[in-house]
Amino acid sequence: MLEFDLLATEGHARRGRLRLNHGVVETPIFMPVGTYGTVKGVSARSLHEMGAQIILGNTFHLWMRPGLDVMQQFGGLHRFEGWHKPILTDSGGFQVWSLGEMRKISEEGVKFASPVNGDRLFLTPEVSMQIQTVLDSDIVMQFDECTPYETKGHITTEAEARKSMELSLRWARRCQAEFARLENRNALFGIVQGGMFENLREASLEALVEMNFPGYAVGGVSVGEPKDEMLRIMAHTPHRLPPHKPRYLMGVGTPEDLVEGVAQGVDMFDCVMPTRNARNGHLFTRFGDLRLRNARYKTDERPIDPTCRCMACAGEPGTGVGAVSRAYLHHLDRCGEMLGPMLTTIHNLHYYLNLMQEVRDALDAGRFEAFRAQFKADRAVGLQT
Repeated sequence: MLEFDLLATEGHARRGRLRLNHGVVETPIFMPVGTYGTVKGVSARSLHEMGAQIILGNTFHLWMRPGLDVMQQFGGLHRFEGWHKPILTDSGGFQVWSLGEMRKISEEGVKFASPVNGDRLFLTPEVSMQIQTVLDSDIVMQFDECTPYETKGHITTEAEARKSMELSLRWARRCQAEFARLENRNALFGIVQGGMFENLREASLEALVEMNFPGYAVGGVSVGEPKDEMLRIMAHTPHRLPPHKPRYLMGVGTPEDLVEGVAQGVDMFDCVMPTRNARNGHLFTRFGDLRLRNARYKTDERPIDPTCRCMACAGEPGTGVGAVSRAYLHHLDRCGEMLGPMLTTIHNLHYYLNLMQEVRDALDAGRFEAFRAQFKADRAVGLQT
């Protein structure tokens, strides 16, 4: 089901190894997001070649399309999308949160209209577990309510955050019961909620630890709160989770967030930022960020990042396939050519995955703090124009 070995530590930072039904994951790790059963514009082969070890699927969207009948026909998401390494699926809670006024939350679950065809649907903890069992994801997330930072300008109060957190705890127990009833062979993670209130985070954490989940996530961050608030919760919560189980920070974030998260004890990250930003010409490099749509790149012959070994930056030596220039990528973006976002997505994901490889190497060598300082210095240099 799940085995986690802690191989090294440096402060709160951890180097681990996670064994799942579809393979081994070296941690700390970044997990590319594949909402509809695909990481947009990237083949499974490319993901493998850039070092992806585990990817995400989206319970809510896969329930909508293609539907559980198709998933059952293929025996789960792995065979359907041709990715036979580990997969984590979210519970649908975040998507329900993002529907805003289109959904109605009750003790039983969430009623909403399908964004695909308008059908009235009811997503409950039990239904979320049933969908994820059909998907056969290696890591299943409990169904929770994603506590908003603010609603129409109203910042969530402690009383409101407590009510939401306690509902998520009751749903966690129902998820556990249904997961067991279904005899799911994979691993179920609990999700720590509590908004921006440290006392509520601790209450949620303690209750979930008593339930003895195989792993734990910190949810409800990167949902509109100021950056310093997110960093405060990230510094407070992860290292309080059980040391012998994997820790997942959901929906975070920038390269700086990942390195800081590792320093605070996080093992697993996911975020749409590298793929979404790539489609909008925002590229990450060792020496800062590059805005590809800037006119200065129209004639720039350099690769995105000369230190990067991705297909876009380094080509494929010995095959006759060379690196592509910033000018070429700028041109593809201006023309709306689909190759543009494919190449920039490959670059950004490679950057994130390579960053995590460098973090793991540093932890193996007992020099994470030195790496962290060099990473900050390099990113602060900025791209030379």
